[in-house]
Amino acid sequence: MTADSVFADTSPPAFLQLAGNPVRWRLLRELARSDLRVGELTARVGRPQNAVSYHLGRLRAGGLVLTRRSSADHRDSYYHLDLTRCGDLLAATGAALHPGLAAAPAPAGRRRRAVTVRVLFACTGNSARSQIAEALLTHAASDRVEAASAGSHPKDLHPNAVRVMHEYGIDIAGQRSKHLNEFTGHRFDYVVTLCDKVREVCPEFPAGPQPIHWSIPDPAAEGTGQASYPAFRRVAADLHTRIGFFTHRITAPATKG
Repeated sequence: MTADSVFADTSPPAFLQLAGNPVRWRLLRELARSDLRVGELTARVGRPQNAVSYHLGRLRAGGLVLTRRSSADHRDSYYHLDLTRCGDLLAATGAALHPGLAAAPAPAGRRRRAVTVRVLFACTGNSARSQIAEALLTHAASDRVEAASAGSHPKDLHPNAVRVMHEYGIDIAGQRSKHLNEFTGHRFDYVVTLCDKVREVCPEFPAGPQPIHWSIPDPAAEGTGQASYPAFRRVAADLHTRIGFFTHRITAPATKG
């Protein structure tokens, strides 16, 4: 085998081509924390909107970034980072450099956080999305996280939310919907809004919790019968993926920098 055949393909892997640009890397970093609108991304990266839109277009074409029309303002859209896709491309990038880098081993000797992390999930009705998110996070990290949920206009717990959680081995039938006002004065480390509308009216909480927004459609808008159930399964699957990454982020040991 000749050296030319070994190094025939010298193109960088897809992830490096997409993320190697400084503006696109900054966009990825911002979207890894929260779903954001183009105007917010423009302000955070300090570049003109046409330049940001161009780079977002490149990231969308590469399958790293997705968009969803805002339910609060249908003229606007939220951008969302597909972390699963990023993970797949990063693994492929490592393998392209050396087979031993296909999957990095977990660092040894890491300890869990000793302090409980407090998280509040908020949506409009607290009947489905935020209840599902609370249940998934509690199930994933109940010994390290104290999760709660509430809504700006609470409605009864949706029966399909109870049903879909059974698929994950979680029973939320005893949960009740709560108003955001019940948590006035409570301290949280993170406040995660799941509804574009409630993001605009979410109250402030003591000690300045980190705000995060996940733009997720309301499955309850599809109704209460069997026909709406696929929407609940999609939302639960989306939240399950997001909660998995979020749990790792908030319970990992703090590191310098």
